Amino acid sequence: MNALQNPPRRSALYVPASNPRALAKVGGLDADAVVFDLEDAVAPEMKEAARGHLLQVFEAGWPGPHYRVVRINAIGSADFDADMRTVARCRPDALLVPKIGSANDVRFLSEAALRHGLGAELRLWLMVETADALAALDDIVRAGLGARPRLEALVVGTNDLAKETGVFAGDGRRYLMPWLMNVVLNARRHGICVLDGVWNEFADTAGFDAEALQSARMAFDGKTLIHPSQIAPANAAFSPSAAALEEARAIVAAFELPRHAGAGVINLEGRMVERLHLAQARRLLAMQAAIEARDQGR
Repeated sequence: MNALQNPPRRSALYVPASNPRALAKVGGLDADAVVFDLEDAVAPEMKEAARGHLLQVFEAGWPGPHYRVVRINAIGSADFDADMRTVARCRPDALLVPKIGSANDVRFLSEAALRHGLGAELRLWLMVETADALAALDDIVRAGLGARPRLEALVVGTNDLAKETGVFAGDGRRYLMPWLMNVVLNARRHGICVLDGVWNEFADTAGFDAEALQSARMAFDGKTLIHPSQIAPANAAFSPSAAALEEARAIVAAFELPRHAGAGVINLEGRMVERLHLAQARRLLAMQAAIEARDQGR
């Protein structure tokens, strides 16, 4: 398990577990999280081989500070139980489950995890990629927070949402925006992490940069990625800027002055600053500290 308590989630790179060459290269990449994929990126005839490759990777030990996640096949699929047995042997940091559609799915998953001996140290990531998930999201999150493994993150599957609903995913995702913001709202309401979907055209770096900036402004914690070239721009987009860090430090320092002890509002260089801004500043500095701790582990 990863020793970092609150690791950043700026970049989560999907890596097909069926591709030994890709698996061999991941240790040297700068992604915050690696999602070893047994689902969409693996052809049906390669599922068993992919589980074998994954076991080899974890048995050999994994270098670096990456947060290690395994995406399994959906509940009810022919590969679900075999995937769960593999996860039980690998002991990753988190389990990513696709095609969740209801709170009952989460409860079934929790029972399956217990049967396979998966302990409370494992964390649960859930894909939000179906109309059912969008409709039942609050119930799903509540069930996840009471489950074992406990829900830690929501991951948007924009490709599947667009495919299932027929909603056009281009034009700055304007038609998906209400759903995306609802996912963010649920995550913030319940205090869990939320990751944006992938940008498919990895050769279009300007398009990726624009969507990552949009995502960061929407308050996503990070973005799922399909290519290593997307790691650095994702890390940059979701990291605090130097100006934001300077402002946060100034706010914290001002509230620590004896004359401001107990003050709800202070004057900071001609600007009204409230204690809610202090809380935001401390969160930003904590995020930067987590990034620095992760980097020291490389």
